[in-house]
Amino acid sequence: MTILPAPSVAALRYVALGDSYTIGTSVSADQSWPRQLVARLGGSVELVANLGVNGYSSDDLIREELPRLDALAPDVVTVQVGVNDVVRGVPEASYAANIELILDDLLDRLPAIRIVAVATPDYTVTPMGAAFGNPTQQSVAIGRFNGVLQGAAEARAIAFVPEIFAISQRAADDRSLVAGDGLHPSSAHYALWVDAIEPVVSDLVDR
Repeated sequence: MTILPAPSVAALRYVALGDSYTIGTSVSADQSWPRQLVARLGGSVELVANLGVNGYSSDDLIREELPRLDALAPDVVTVQVGVNDVVRGVPEASYAANIELILDDLLDRLPAIRIVAVATPDYTVTPMGAAFGNPTQQSVAIGRFNGVLQGAAEARAIAFVPEIFAISQRAADDRSLVAGDGLHPSSAHYALWVDAIEPVVSDLVDR
């Protein structure tokens, strides 16, 4: 978890919720995708906290991250969670119930136009991907869980960024997209995610 200095008055307060992909495990803090996103947005949004934690599931996000929002008072929130639910074998119905709770909690704090849900990547194509179960089965499960997040978001008029899954699969043929741990995205890989995320966030914050 990284807490950053308070933003300038003019900037919207942004908090990122998630797991290792949000905090940027195996890359420097300034190369995580939330930090790269803020750099692309050019001062309209400032990251006041990246609450992502390596290994966190949707249960952990509910228990540990959502309560932090009371003090942080964000204007914009992104949420990306699900990979560790897949790894732990959490039933899809349990994940779905957690996602509904998470999104409804966020809607109690923010309008839907200031919330963005982000898909989970396909880690199974990385050199270390097979260490977490059968790659084919895990990839299918990630796709299903992304579908759960997408459905719940769209039902609440919350923007969803699905491209992350397909972008991540490029790492099967391009190892420059994999960080030194053989599992997580490299900074160049996160930049590709921001190519997909930035237009969505930019459109929402301009409304």
